[in-house]
Amino acid sequence: MLPHVEALPYQARRRFEVLQRLQSYRGQGQYREEEAKAAQELGVSLRSVKRLVRQYREQGIAGLQRQPRSDEGQLKIDETWRAFILKTYQQGNRGSRQMSRAQVAKCVASHAADIGSSDYPSRRTVYRVLAPVIQHQEQNQKRRSIGWQGDTLKLTTKAGIEIAVEYSNQVWQCDHTPADIVVVDRQGDILGCPTLTTVIDTYSRCIMGLHLGMECPSAAVTGLALRHAILPKQYPSGYEPTNLWESYGVPQYLYTDGGSDFTSSHIDQLASRLGIVLCRRRRPAEGGIVERPFGTFNSEFFSTLPGYIPRDAKVSPATINAEACLTVEQLEGLLIRYIVDNYNQRPDARDRQHSRIVRWRSGQMAQGVPPEERELDGLLMCQHRRRVYQGGYIRFANLIYRGEYLAGYAGAEIILRYDPRDITTVLVYQPQDRSDVFLTRAHAQNLETERLSLAEAKAISRRLREARTEITNQSILSEIRDRLQFIDALTAEPSTAASQAPSTSGEDAPRVDATEPESSITHKPLPPIRVYDYEQLRQEHGL
Repeated sequence: MLPHVEALPYQARRRFEVLQRLQSYRGQGQYREEEAKAAQELGVSLRSVKRLVRQYREQGIAGLQRQPRSDEGQLKIDETWRAFILKTYQQGNRGSRQMSRAQVAKCVASHAADIGSSDYPSRRTVYRVLAPVIQHQEQNQKRRSIGWQGDTLKLTTKAGIEIAVEYSNQVWQCDHTPADIVVVDRQGDILGCPTLTTVIDTYSRCIMGLHLGMECPSAAVTGLALRHAILPKQYPSGYEPTNLWESYGVPQYLYTDGGSDFTSSHIDQLASRLGIVLCRRRRPAEGGIVERPFGTFNSEFFSTLPGYIPRDAKVSPATINAEACLTVEQLEGLLIRYIVDNYNQRPDARDRQHSRIVRWRSGQMAQGVPPEERELDGLLMCQHRRRVYQGGYIRFANLIYRGEYLAGYAGAEIILRYDPRDITTVLVYQPQDRSDVFLTRAHAQNLETERLSLAEAKAISRRLREARTEITNQSILSEIRDRLQFIDALTAEPSTAASQAPSTSGEDAPRVDATEPESSITHKPLPPIRVYDYEQLRQEHGL
């Protein structure tokens, strides 16, 4: 085959091959027979083969290609119908209204029936007329993102409601993502990648609250993130950032996607109780405001920590697991400091003169009093149903809990509400017809001064089962303290360890009985710990 023939379409190359073979029989007695075979191979009539032979002799290879029409690409449509199609589409997409191409085609058919015309544009013709208009609109949307400098950001919900974002705490957005980092428990065993849930104020782009945990996205996780965003921020020891996380409050709208973690009855109950209007996005692509910070966290924060999982680099899982050393609590503390002291202090691209937190502060309307924490506990915390055992104790996550007045509810069904990041204290509710009544707080015995997450409690229980050890509060507490002492010994300075080591070459060296079992060493018993219910004390004293 000639080199310049290779660029031809397949059909033209096939014709060239067949005609080349046919030309070799020219002037022979078998020509008519080969001519019939050529027509059969090409799937055309004998007359068409003769026409192709004539074109090939006169024009060469160009005669074998399909000649384009002179009016190719031009729509044969009356200008009146073209104007009607464009006008219908433009009027059908004004304001919050939306009209698709298929609806315009139906309007064309309806208008043709009204005027008694049987010759009207088909659905395909309508699509071709509207194609340049729709393509131009899509290019304009890509050229400039919504809400840029000097513009008023307008969000359109799935129901067609248009919201003009004009002040802080007007529209909040919430979403989940797996954090690109591997975390461990306090023993150092791999837990996996935690889930990060963020709540963002649309007006200021300020991070209002978050939740970081090992739970999969759910309505309960969404509630915990909203609880953190609504209430004024409080931090455990070691979490204190330099600046204040001032943002809190109750939004007017909650703008999310249509996932089950945002459309459940739990979230509907929360919204109706707090007066929040739930709105759904029309398309997944309209969630850039809440999804964009995830990329910033990965590139600026998670990528600087051990255990980071780069998406574009080929790193073996064994290497990543070997480097992972952060617990969920440690990672959350670092993330809070990054958000408060870094992310919220920087200006957004729409307003380079003010930081996100300053824009949130200046965009506030009348800031109301936040809801009571007990009200949010009833709505936003994870919950499980249990029964009170004789003696007034409860079992949950292989732990035993006791609380005030629970002895009088032996055998009763109760509801436990808790924060999975710390299950040493749970809230006990009694189910009623329409609402749950708060009874008391229950504390895990012997763990009142500890902090234990649900994921860590499950990991400790798994290790105790593998060691065939009875799982009790005391065994879990012993495992925690032994592990912490072991880690402290590993991280101690070598010089300190050497100075405290006994000398083996001297008369004053202490004598150690190697046969003495380790279990015979007596430890000083811990003093009894009394736990106060500060909420009960505040109510009794009228504070």
